[in-house]
Order: sequence, then C-alpha cells, then structure tokens
Amino acid sequence: MTAPATGTARASAPTAADWLLARLAVIEVRVRRAIALRTGEDPEDPPDLREFACDPFQGLYVSDEMAPHLLDAPGGPLPPAASEDALAAVVRAREAAATAAGAVPPLRRLAEEFGLDERAVEVLLIALAPDVDARFERCYGYLNDDVTCRHATIGLALGLCGVPAASATARRLFSADAPLRSGGLLELLDTARPYPTRGLRVPDRVTAHLLGDDGPPAPAAVPPLGDGPLARTVDRLVRLLAHPWPVHLRDSGDGTADTAARAALAAAGRPALRLDLAALDHEPHPAGSVRSALLEARLRGCGLIAGPVGSSDTRRVRDLLAPLADAPVPLVLTGSRPWDARWTDTPPVLAESPPLTQAERTALWRHELRTRAAPLPTADEAAAAGARYRAGPARIRAMAAAACRQAAAQGVDVDADVVCAVARCWHGSALERLARPVRPSVTWDDLVLPERTHEQLRDLVRRVRHRDRVLGEWRMRPGGGRGHGVSALFSGGSGTGKTLAAEVVAAGLGLDLYVIDLAGVVDKYIGETEKHLEQIFAAADADEAVLLFDEADAVFGRRTATQDAHDRYANTGTSYLLQRLESFAGLAVLTTNMHANIDPAFLRRLDLVVHFPAPDETRRQALWDRCLGPAVPRASDVDRAGLAFLASAFDLTGGAIRCCAVTAAYRAADDGRPLAMADLLAAVREEYAKLGRYVDESAFPPEVRP
Repeated sequence: MTAPATGTARASAPTAADWLLARLAVIEVRVRRAIALRTGEDPEDPPDLREFACDPFQGLYVSDEMAPHLLDAPGGPLPPAASEDALAAVVRAREAAATAAGAVPPLRRLAEEFGLDERAVEVLLIALAPDVDARFERCYGYLNDDVTCRHATIGLALGLCGVPAASATARRLFSADAPLRSGGLLELLDTARPYPTRGLRVPDRVTAHLLGDDGPPAPAAVPPLGDGPLARTVDRLVRLLAHPWPVHLRDSGDGTADTAARAALAAAGRPALRLDLAALDHEPHPAGSVRSALLEARLRGCGLIAGPVGSSDTRRVRDLLAPLADAPVPLVLTGSRPWDARWTDTPPVLAESPPLTQAERTALWRHELRTRAAPLPTADEAAAAGARYRAGPARIRAMAAAACRQAAAQGVDVDADVVCAVARCWHGSALERLARPVRPSVTWDDLVLPERTHEQLRDLVRRVRHRDRVLGEWRMRPGGGRGHGVSALFSGGSGTGKTLAAEVVAAGLGLDLYVIDLAGVVDKYIGETEKHLEQIFAAADADEAVLLFDEADAVFGRRTATQDAHDRYANTGTSYLLQRLESFAGLAVLTTNMHANIDPAFLRRLDLVVHFPAPDETRRQALWDRCLGPAVPRASDVDRAGLAFLASAFDLTGGAIRCCAVTAAYRAADDGRPLAMADLLAAVREEYAKLGRYVDESAFPPEVRP
C-alpha cells in the first residue's frame, strides 16, 4: 500500500478514499515493522506478507520447545522509523494544503469535530484498517498470536503507536468519556477479557463516512417566511443556536416548530437531520438509535431536530434525552407539550413557535402553487381559499401538491374550488366520527332576516377572517388565556333560521359545518360529558371547522345552587366548558330556543349574541316564495297575491313555512299537476295541527273549509 501520488501526476483532486488510504499507508509501515521484529527480519526489508497466509496455525500453535522462549520475542512499543516519519510528514503537509484551499479531508474534519488528538487519530486508523484492506486482518491475527482475532486490540493499537500498554495516560484514550468512545467512533469488544486483549471496532458508518460514502444531506425545505411572527421566531432561534445550548421550541400544534428549526439551521449554514422520537416508542433500546442519530449529525455537520418530546411516559422521555445531554451539535427539541423538569437534569432554553397567521398561510399557499404548476391566473384566489384552513407549512405543502394533481386529473386550473375540495379531504376525518358533517350549499340570498341580524352575521364572518390580524398583529387579544377562536349564540324561536344562518356563515367562510349531536355527548356518568366534548374540541382544533351546538342550553345551561353531588358535578362540567370554549381556536355557534336558560357567565364570554325574531308579514311572503323555489310548477292562483294572502293570514316561522311548502309539493307531485293554493292551505292546516295551535277556520277561504 502506498500513499497517493503527489505533484501533477494526479489528474483530479484526491477523493475521501485517497486521503484515508494515504493515512493507512503510514499504519502499514508500522505493521510491517512489527511483523519484521516478530520474525527477526530486517525492518528495512519487510517480508512478503503472503508467507503468513501459508500456515493457518502461525501464531496460534505453540510447541513445547518454543514455550520457554516466548518471552524472548520482542514486545512493547515499536521504535521510531525515519521512513515512517517522512511519509507521515508528507501526508500531513498535503492535508494542510488541501485544508487551506478549502477542501478539508474527511479525517481532518472528523478530528476537529470530535476533538481528537494525533494519537487518537492513529488509534482510529489502526482499528478501522481491516475494514478497508483485508491484508490487515492476517497481519493483526499474527500479531495478536491468534489467527481468529483479526481485529485490533488495545494492546496492539498502543504498541503500534509506540506507547507502553501499562501507560495510564494512554489507556485514557479508551475510556467511556474519551472522545473516541463518547463520540461513538470506537467500540470495545470482549470486555470480559484482560484490558490489553480487548478488541476494537469502528462502526461501519464511521468507516463509510471516511471513505466518502455520504449522501448529500436532505435539503432544508424552507419556504419564504416574510416578516411575520414565524420569521421573528427564526431570527431568535438563530441567535440561540449560536450558543452551545439545546433549545426546546414548543410547537403551536400546526408543525411550525419544525419549519422554524430547519430555517434557523439553514441560516446558520447547517443542514437539518430529523430524529422522530415517537417512532422510537416501540424500540426496546431506543438510546442506541438516538446515539446513532447524534453521530450521523456530527459526521455530516448537521444540526439535529428531535421531537416530538413528551409523546411517551416521563421515564422513557428521560432515557431518550439522556444521550443528547450536552450534545456537541446544534440541537432543537420540538413538541406541543410544555417542558417537564423531570425530563432532564438541566432544562434547555425554552422558546415558542407561534401559529401561522392568515397572511403567512396565504404566502405559503401562493409559493407552493406557483412552484408546482405553470403560472396560474387563479393562484392568488386559490391561495386565499387555502389560507382559510389552519395548517402548518408541511400540510400546506402536501395539500398544494394534492390540489395540483387533482386539477391535472380533471384538466382544469388550480382554483379555489379545487383547493377547498382537497382541504376538506385533509380536514374533518376525525371530527366526522364525533359529529354530523353538513356541506354548506346555501348563500346569503337564502336568508330572509332583519337587516340588523344580517349585519351581525356578516360581522361574525369578519371576525373569523381577520382575527389573526386584529388579535395577533394588532395585539387586541384579551388576557385570561383566551385563544383566537370566535363564539356566537343564535337565540330565537324554533324555525326562525338559526341553523340555516350557521350554514350560510360556514359557506361564506368556505368551511364545513359540523352539528354536534348532544344525545351522543351528554352522559349520565360523571366526567363522561366533558370527555366527549374535549374530543370534539380537540378534533376541531386540528381540523378547520365550524361547530354547531344545537339546543345549547342542554349543555351550557345556567349553574344552580348546589343541593347534592349531582348539582356539584353539573356545575363543574359547565365551568369546564366555559374555559374550554375560551381556548378553542375555531368558530363555535350555539343555538337555543330559551335564551334565559343560558348561564350569564357564558354569555359574557361570547363574541356575538344574535337574536332571530319571528318574521313579519313582509318577510313571511318572501319566505313563501323562497321555499317554493323557481323549479316547482305553480298553478295560476299561487301568484304574488296568493303568497301575500298566506303571509297575512297565517303567522308561521320560516321553518314551518318550509314544511308547508314541502308537504304541498308532495300533494301536487302525487296528482301529477302544478302546485295549487289548495295544496298550500291543506299543508298549513296540517302544520297548525302538528304544532298544536288553534286553527281559525275563518282565515281559510270558504272553498277549502271543512
């Protein structure tokens, strides 16, 4: 084995393997000299190593004649050799020149990263030599006096380094806290054997790294951050990572912590290596995987992002984080749980990653859509539609890719409808198991309400659309731990349009409506109602949705004086719901027919209380016309005058008018004729009877009276 050629003989720059082989050439000189001393040959004229492969028992079999003379063989450290020093000086000079030119050899960079001195580097080279060149196996087997022991031992390594095996200083190279072992570069084998005969092994990953087998680090997916809260978080994180401190970046729940960590590492010139701690929950010895990830980060010059922290029990989290204590690489721990002091002896620096604002989500959507598709005339519209859904950068990236695929399959441009359709597939899957989804299919024109009620509903939409700016950027957020959620109470009699209004609001926001079935939520067992509602709120927090609590007084009723244990737990449940609604991040709409039964403390926490009055005569006429619709064939008597008569003669709510229109339509369809006034009057009579109201026959025309 020889050193790489020098001067202009090489046509290209040395590779990582060339640098390693040059260093091993120095080790080869030492091994040849050790064998020559053992065999009595002239060290300046090394023997052919093939001679030692001829006898498989060489160094293993000892005869009675040889036994008295075993101690006569040369032992201890090797004497220095001029040729070796000259070769080593040439290799070091070439490494220094390459480093000055900006092409640092891997072994030199590894020594700097792990704090290895020259002797530790020599030990590392001696230990990995058999993994690079099989000839060293035979040599080591001979020098170990055991042809089955073809790896370096502590005694052999020290001898080849010219150090006595009894040197306490030299033995510190192999201690657990020394750089070679604490950094994961060297492992000790056969720990039950005497110290000098314990084997040394270099992990395959370290050898592969020194040979140049390093794939390029995964590129940091850092989207444009603008100048919002996320960009400010990244700037602060860059300053923190400049110090040798681990940082715990608490995630807001939408994955922004991971994006902020990658952006901060990229700004510091470090690729990011991600360690998924949740995936280690089922491993019997997860600490080994953590050490391997830390070693990989150090070998490749990466920063390490580990998370989510806190997904396991406290003891397991402590075991996972123990190898990362005093990590010599930039370390960011992520997770949505607050830091627990029991996880580590010394807590990291604490920081928080805020949720994305609507402006940041819009910018991310626009960037992802323009990156994946040709210039789109609808990119801004589609980005604005996607920004309505609270999602982090990773999910936005995935949804944008899905929207582009969906549009390509349909042969259309990526527009707001495609984005909303894809977003609905990503959201609501968990919530559908707990609530009834309603896909909004109505518009503002379908509402027949007083102008004040209309304006209150539009104010509700404005609150949801601009809450990030008002509560976040303008800092109008109230105290008390309130979130960015919006809550409203719709009160009014049955059939006045409360549920329809909630559907219109959801449609105006481009979101789905989920109706909470209180029969499946309220439970007679203590604590179960709160548990069910917590599942609903948690799912709605993760999925952008509008929650509709119909007949909310059943859950958010007025607290009463405590008479027994049932009252005490009922009041506790109501108090819990008040607090949980404040921390909810979405839109919650509650409807009630009995406004007086709602707890006053709950009313104070609402953003809006919208009253739905019974319709007057003018609105009843509009409701009759709207409920019949343009597609129903009408007889000549179902005209403006006929609808005006119905509106003036019968005091019905919008819901009751809708029922009458449907009942009359079935009558007409059964007879195969257009819908007539007689059908409507008969339906009104049935509706009055159904509602238990007195039927004033004088209000009906004589021809339809019984």
